[in-house]
Amino acid sequence: MSDLDHDLPECGVARFLAVLEGTWATLIVRDLLPGPKRFTELRAGLPGISPKTLSARLRRLEETGLVTRTAYAEVPPRVEYELTEAGTRLRKVLDTMAEWAERDLPVRLGTVRR
Repeated sequence: MSDLDHDLPECGVARFLAVLEGTWATLIVRDLLPGPKRFTELRAGLPGISPKTLSARLRRLEETGLVTRTAYAEVPPRVEYELTEAGTRLRKVLDTMAEWAERDLPVRLGTVRR
């Protein structure tokens, strides 16, 4: 049974947060916005993420229809991850988050911008 073998919240914001839980899922989406990447490329772009966590987040993003996984019959095997159309539409959300943070969230805690 997968983590998503249950109903998601009715509230859109709560549903969004249930799928893009924590920092890693959001950063994976960000890193896939330019185009497909292999597991090792994603891992290199996300310092501190463990292979287990990256695999779990990719699997969840795939289950929710935000990411596709394509395995190529090559030696050595090659697997690429890519955003679906729904995943690509998250660009607007991430751009808005980044814009808000640049404007209203200080890099250094304890300093408030007005």
